[in-house]
Amino acid sequence: MKRREWLMTMAGSLAALRERMQAAAPSDDVNIKWAVSMFLWTSTQWTASSHNFTDMLDVIKDTGFEGFRLTGWPKSLESYGMPPARLLKELSKRDLRIATLSFGGPADDPSQHAAIEKKAHAACKLLNDFGATEMVVFSPRRPNKVLMRHNMGIACEFWNRLGDLCADYGIRAGLHNHSQGQLVESQDEVELMLKLTDPKRFHWSPDTVHLYLGGCDVVDLFERYGHRLMFMDYVDVKYVYADTDYKLANGLTAEAGTHSATFMLCNQDFGDGVLDLPALHGVLKKSSYKGWICIDHHYTPVSPRHSFTKCRKYIHERLEPIYS
Repeated sequence: MKRREWLMTMAGSLAALRERMQAAAPSDDVNIKWAVSMFLWTSTQWTASSHNFTDMLDVIKDTGFEGFRLTGWPKSLESYGMPPARLLKELSKRDLRIATLSFGGPADDPSQHAAIEKKAHAACKLLNDFGATEMVVFSPRRPNKVLMRHNMGIACEFWNRLGDLCADYGIRAGLHNHSQGQLVESQDEVELMLKLTDPKRFHWSPDTVHLYLGGCDVVDLFERYGHRLMFMDYVDVKYVYADTDYKLANGLTAEAGTHSATFMLCNQDFGDGVLDLPALHGVLKKSSYKGWICIDHHYTPVSPRHSFTKCRKYIHERLEPIYS
């Protein structure tokens, strides 16, 4: 083959590769990197005996996302036959990243702080190994209402120290609110956490479906505390009470009348719920937010591939133009 023909062939191959990359990850939103949470697979898709981590990574890649939130760490990687060395290899094949990992512990119990800090050192080392720069922190279980202020004070003081520990690794730590029995659920509790933590040391990683179900004004919180945002979960939401049992992909049954079944039904694909996602994205632009947004579906009526394809289309058509 002559040099001119070789160059033309190479140019065509590179152009085709570039087109495939652009189709998978449109480049007009340079501020936001999009991820999904693996919790969907571990909670409702995979059975105890049949799971395929690489199939999950293929769905994430094929539907146009750039990374995922690692959940269930540290046991999950071992449980699913994906030690860090192999995971790094599989991610490299697909040009994917670990966006963050879910981290937690009884932050309101001083006797547990040393153990949590030890675990945090290991988590930060893993995040460093995979080039991630944020760690999403979950709050402990709710105490009796009488003890809320006391326990919140202890937890927030510890979260400041946890933020310092993570910062030594170049990692930012921020709180993920949760509406199903955790310390930080309601708007008042979110705001109290933000008041009692130092914005230079500890950040905010909200989840929109949990904010909504916790009775929060989601857009208002984003507008007033957008400067605290470090990472976030976008999930559209519509309240749907589970009045009948329904089967999950893993063969288990979500029982009617339970908070777990109702919560899963409240998770909606982008555009199917009542959340004003364009308004939230406008707040992010005003706040000059740059970083990850994670879709944290807990249930998909059809399949993960169907839901994430639909969400990615909504992102490209409705959200990315806000930043362009």
